[in-house]
Amino acid sequence: MNLDLHVHSMYSYDGYLRPEHLIKIARKRHLDGIAVTDHNTVKGGLRTRAIAPEGFTVIPGAEIKTEKGEVIGLFVAEEIRSRIFEDVRQEILDQGGAVVLPHPYRNKKYNPESLIGSVDIVEAVNARTSGPLNEKARILARKYSKPIIGGSDAHNRLEIGRVYTMIPGNTLSDKNDIFREGIEIVGSEFPKPVRLLGSCIGKIIKEGRIFRPLPRD
Repeated sequence: MNLDLHVHSMYSYDGYLRPEHLIKIARKRHLDGIAVTDHNTVKGGLRTRAIAPEGFTVIPGAEIKTEKGEVIGLFVAEEIRSRIFEDVRQEILDQGGAVVLPHPYRNKKYNPESLIGSVDIVEAVNARTSGPLNEKARILARKYSKPIIGGSDAHNRLEIGRVYTMIPGNTLSDKNDIFREGIEIVGSEFPKPVRLLGSCIGKIIKEGRIFRPLPRD
């Protein structure tokens, strides 16, 4: 299965893609599924999963901003209420979810090595992160024997599928399937000008300077 495990929808404050568009674009790029990890909410993931066609996998998730940086919960179906790192981690685990440390070396608040013992998985390749920082994430995961995944961190249609995770098998039902042997990450980071453009678009959307459709619950 080819899965982009870090995608944002219009339910993120800096995103604009409707759930149906996420699915359409992902399928056009020959992905078997996506994880929708909107900022501080699981609504986008649940909405996308609800309209997904048969055979297309949607993992609901959320990327939560905490006092120690961001943390992703995969396979969660309820909102994460806390914004305290350890409490967020526990809420994810209580839902049977996987705790992911995304783009660890973009974290300006905390040393990733101090957080590694509290997470299940490291995002080793993020398309919006520079090559050297992605390599440091790989080294971190190897040092502490943590499974790795990759994702595009897509906020717009151009980015979906730039990086994805190849997982052996034809089904993905819970977090344990992400720990299978033989997982590979495909793709690489965008060139710096493209990464900067994506960030600028996100900031413009966040500040409300361009049209952004209202989420439909």
